[in-house]
Amino acid sequence: MSEQGKTQVANRLQLTASVVALDGLRYTPSGLPALNVRLEHSSSMTEAGQVRAIKAAIKAVAFGAVAERLAGQVVGSDWCFTGFLTTPLNGKHVVFHLQDFS
Repeated sequence: MSEQGKTQVANRLQLTASVVALDGLRYTPSGLPALNVRLEHSSSMTEAGQVRAIKAAIKAVAFGAVAERLAGQVVGSDWCFTGFLTTPLNGKHVVFHLQDFS
């Protein structure tokens, strides 16, 4: 489909999760701060009339000021993260790109 024929599709994720691992703050070749993070979520949801225990672990990455703020947080702390999902060119799993957290 041509670029003109594509419709806008939302790729927005909001997830409450615990920080379970923080790599050291690094810098991209252009000097942008970057931080790899491992997040875990645990909750329960109702699906098809049944309560289901939910556990999920996801790789995440933050850049710029968000990376700098997140690097100062404590492993084990809980936050509400917002961002989008993507699969890196050399990867097989989705990565949550963090755009903010509170």
